[in-house]
Amino acid sequence: MLTVNKTLGVLCRLPKWQIHGFLRSFTFRPGKQFLHKLVLGIETSCDDTAAAVVDETGSILGEAIHSQTEVHLKTGGIIPSVAQQLHRENIEQIVKKTLCASGVTPNELSAVATTVKPGLALSLGVGLEYSLQLVNQYKKPFIPIHHMEAHALTIRITNKVDFPFLVLLVSGGHCLLAIVQGISDFLLLGKSLDMAPGDLLDKVARRLSLIKHPAYSTMSGGKAIEHLAKQGNRLHFDFQHPLHYCRNCNFSFSGLQTAVDKIITQKEKEEGVEKGHILSCAADIAAAVQHTVASHIAKRTHRAILFCQQRGFLTPSNAILVVSGGVASNLYIRRTLEIVTRATNCVLLCPPVKLCTDNGIMIAWNGVERLRAGLGILYNTEGLRYEPKELTVKPAGIASYVI
Repeated sequence: MLTVNKTLGVLCRLPKWQIHGFLRSFTFRPGKQFLHKLVLGIETSCDDTAAAVVDETGSILGEAIHSQTEVHLKTGGIIPSVAQQLHRENIEQIVKKTLCASGVTPNELSAVATTVKPGLALSLGVGLEYSLQLVNQYKKPFIPIHHMEAHALTIRITNKVDFPFLVLLVSGGHCLLAIVQGISDFLLLGKSLDMAPGDLLDKVARRLSLIKHPAYSTMSGGKAIEHLAKQGNRLHFDFQHPLHYCRNCNFSFSGLQTAVDKIITQKEKEEGVEKGHILSCAADIAAAVQHTVASHIAKRTHRAILFCQQRGFLTPSNAILVVSGGVASNLYIRRTLEIVTRATNCVLLCPPVKLCTDNGIMIAWNGVERLRAGLGILYNTEGLRYEPKELTVKPAGIASYVI
């Protein structure tokens, strides 16, 4: 009763508009009271069916995920129609499991946020279709989410990071450097001109037939390369660094893939090993490839940091590099980037490994950020479509910046 009296005393001294705002922040339900906004996030951009309920403080009330990794390892890669079917089979139970774990009913949600771009068209379609049924049934606002925006903002769940900051997004489908100036305001510094680093690592793992090695048979390609590389000597193979003479912040990995394929073919002939069997030097190749990828990413990131510092995008008090995406869970690449940030007096921040890979938490949090800012909230979803292709963001003109 004393607490209630104090609260009423404070309210009496507030202007009317602040009192109304305070009261609207409460959601009253019989037997329950939620002080914060609650967002359900749904993620189906590729091969993981994931969902989570997050409140505006960043508290994760419930989550669930169904991974398709084991299925796609057997087929040697993601088959879109198979991924679509698995999403369809699992999305309802994943969302129900999430809501049950959170103790929240659909009626108590403030909004539903779902990945609509970029990604596999068939996978995105499943998540969007289910989400629209949900928001139409329960009359909830819908927040369409850009997958890479969600990765970029994930760090703000666990760390107090103010805008602007530099972000490096590295995954199986993307690789880019951008200045995050606001929730939906990105200034592009560089991107991959061909394939993504995660895609390269997966293809090298398949070419080395690591799925036939008992220790790596259940791991994704990138994780298998990281673990195998610990046993190898990166100096046994010397791969040329991509875009060595290009003075910009773009990335390229296709040339490295060609060089690796050539070396593996050569070693198979030398060892008399048929394609599909594991080479004796597989660990050395894995170590050399991982080191080349890490060095290439580090050099382009170093250039971006210097550019941002010279142009005033990163100040001494706010010189932060955020690294997110599936490849950010690779600890060798993280340690390489730590060398860069120490040399440039920057702070390196990475989300927990669990939040680097695709998950529903980052989608829900992106929804929370947009809900608080009043950005991209839809009350009418008629005609809404998913967009498989990458979003075009503003270029920063760094191509002319010479270091």
